[in-house]
Amino acid sequence: MEQFLPDGITGEDVITILAAASAFLVMMAIWSTGIIKDGMDGRIKTLQERRADLKRGYVAPVKRRQTIKTKKHVGLMHSLVNSFNLVKNEQADKFQLKLTQAGFRSKEALVVFLFFKLILPVIISLVAIVLIYGFGMFELNTAQQLLAVIGSALLASYSPDIYLKNVTQKRNLLMQNSLPDMLDLLVICAEAGLTLDAAMSRVVREMGQSSPDLCDEFNLTAIELGFLPERRIALQNLANRVSLPSIKAVTATLIQSEKYGTPLAHSLRVLSEEFRNERFMKAEEKAARLPAVMTIPLILFILPTLFVVLMGPATCQINDKFINGGI
Repeated sequence: MEQFLPDGITGEDVITILAAASAFLVMMAIWSTGIIKDGMDGRIKTLQERRADLKRGYVAPVKRRQTIKTKKHVGLMHSLVNSFNLVKNEQADKFQLKLTQAGFRSKEALVVFLFFKLILPVIISLVAIVLIYGFGMFELNTAQQLLAVIGSALLASYSPDIYLKNVTQKRNLLMQNSLPDMLDLLVICAEAGLTLDAAMSRVVREMGQSSPDLCDEFNLTAIELGFLPERRIALQNLANRVSLPSIKAVTATLIQSEKYGTPLAHSLRVLSEEFRNERFMKAEEKAARLPAVMTIPLILFILPTLFVVLMGPATCQINDKFINGGI
């Protein structure tokens, strides 16, 4: 080994360097595992800010107005979006609702979304013009080149909406799967004598790791139940933040229970059984659809291999007897 090493470096030096490097990597691994933060830290911080905003709005409204006046938008995104008056547009409220349903409730989410919705078509269209007209990478006629540039700009314009829709669908699926279990815990808490906001807070503590999205919404609802003047408004806000029919059914049941004084545990138990049956029926539907879905892969991939395995030896024997034997 020493004959391949430069002059002045021995095998002991190489072993020492490798040992020091491995020790450094071990220390870095230990350090990285020690600084990993819990995923709920950011959510808890956002909920605390929401609690503070509600408290300022309904306990000290004068202080809230002063805070809003002193806040200024800074940065390139804010200046560009404000120059086009996109935040004050009629579509801004719809975009804000979509962002909220996707889980983006920060104050800057709307500005970032509008910035990318404005700047992406320009960037993608410029890239398409450079690639098509400048470098001539695609062999297209004049009409096809124009259609390609316009299509790329339109696709870039709708890409933020498509991304937001996909995030919302994935989030709704996770919340839909964990809703029956959360309703069961709410039933237990209600039968134990807890109020609605206390029961939601208890359920959030128990299921915060398994279903963080739904617990985040329930925790915010529990905070609003304690600060808003009417409990109905907090439940309606929950239905607006989550675009799930099951959540809307839960909020309607809770509003009815608050209004007419019907037993909360009984209503939640009925909803829990209904949602669990619905989830079971969806699983049965997927299982019943599986043979039809597997037909095409079976024909394309499994049957040709099966024919080769079954007919291959017979073909070889026929080839040996009739062709090679005849020669």
